[in-house]
Amino acid sequence: LQDRTPVSPTYGCFDRAYWHYRMMDFPCGMSQEFALPLALAWALDLPGNRWFGDPAIREWAIAGIRYAARSAHADGSCDDYYPFERAAGAAAFSLYAALHVAQLLDCTQDPEIAAFLRLRGRWLAHHRESGRLSNHEALIVACLAMLGQVTGSPEWEAPLMERAARLKSWQHAEGWFDEYGGADPGYLSLTIGLLAETDRLRPDLALREPCGRAIAFIARFVHPDGSLGGEYASRGTRNFFPHGFEIAGAWSEAALRINDRALAPLREDRQPCYADDRIVGHHVWSWLRAWAEWRAERPAALPPPEGRTHFPGARLLVDHAPDSHLFVGTARGGAFKLFDDRALVVSDTGPTLATRAGRVAVTHLEGSRLIAAEPGRLVIEGRMAWAKSARLTPAKSVVLRVLMLGIGRFFPDLIRRLLQAVLVTGRKDAPFAFRRTFERVPGGWTVRDDIVPDEGWQGVAMAGISGFQTSTATIMARVWAPDQAQPWLDLTDRVAALHGKEPLVIERRFGSGQ
Repeated sequence: LQDRTPVSPTYGCFDRAYWHYRMMDFPCGMSQEFALPLALAWALDLPGNRWFGDPAIREWAIAGIRYAARSAHADGSCDDYYPFERAAGAAAFSLYAALHVAQLLDCTQDPEIAAFLRLRGRWLAHHRESGRLSNHEALIVACLAMLGQVTGSPEWEAPLMERAARLKSWQHAEGWFDEYGGADPGYLSLTIGLLAETDRLRPDLALREPCGRAIAFIARFVHPDGSLGGEYASRGTRNFFPHGFEIAGAWSEAALRINDRALAPLREDRQPCYADDRIVGHHVWSWLRAWAEWRAERPAALPPPEGRTHFPGARLLVDHAPDSHLFVGTARGGAFKLFDDRALVVSDTGPTLATRAGRVAVTHLEGSRLIAAEPGRLVIEGRMAWAKSARLTPAKSVVLRVLMLGIGRFFPDLIRRLLQAVLVTGRKDAPFAFRRTFERVPGGWTVRDDIVPDEGWQGVAMAGISGFQTSTATIMARVWAPDQAQPWLDLTDRVAALHGKEPLVIERRFGSGQ
């Protein structure tokens, strides 16, 4: 991905769409995070690492930091998806990487690099992005702690204390940290890693206890096959960042048990595919750091979980039996994953209706409620909502560029809030009510869906149920994984046979032998 030609004006840039394909009119600042996997490849003497100590790799990693410095705005910020965005996530990820690279390659005293680290750190220390993204806040806390160590300056102490307190205030009593108003185990694994890392560097910040509670929460969502989270959770991600669990392993056996199970997909080559030029760097550096932090002594595995646990704040429910393991998003229309003792039986994100007008109604957008939770029975109901499917067009792109070149550059957070409302948060009800009922049966569950139209079915062109559908913009969701080889359940013919406000009823059984 990197421009590796020293005489190039974009030497060190990792945004190939910008420097090579020239499809973009600004470089993505997040991409400069990719300097960290290079530096780790240079620094770690791990088996089969042909790049260990290679001088070219070292040069390219340093070039990545220098390009981050040279492409930044005058205040130290950078952009991610549109010009003058001043994206906190991109700035935090790339600063976190640059701080680690500078320490690994012993270039913290280089004048250009040192000035850049301070400039970006100052911008992040006082910037407040719209929305609650705890993984971003944890990155900022980690960066401020590292800046204090690298610079020896007291200027980072006050903002560090303030941001650490702010992050801790975003933790729910159930143990999870807020991501756009809900719990996402995938993003939480990154937050846990950053908490564990910062706690080791600055134990006086009292981050260990909240980190331990987050570990206890996430342990409930490591599936029998080692996968984690998914479409039933707040952001729908399949992320797993293992390095922090090894760091926390110094004081938490639970953290090591999580890694022993959750790294199985990576070990067995069935992990989600993160080979995307926007997100590949996040995972590669976490995997490499997990190797560097690996603890030889491992605790015994816990026995299989039993019983039901409901997290009303997270709006998530897990139900374990000897022959089945059910994970449900109660606010997401009952989107669920069902496992037997080791493998995925079915993933289900609920009924979908496509209208002849080109709109899509789904059950899995945030907003449903759990109305019954009895032994062996769950009932979830709500209104279907219109999926968020806005795309850029040439006209929209021109408008956005003109807006950002004008007033947008002075009010980037206003634009961000507007885009979040369009692409991520909020919902618009569709004219359909639904109810999903789970009933335990020997060897598994039956799932019944009842869809009732407000005005009839005449406008519906297509209907079905998908296993892995998401309907909001989440950059780190919708990655490929081998367990997604599950066909679409086409219900179009059944809808075509309905009349008036007659309900659509779908009943299925899942479990042993099904």
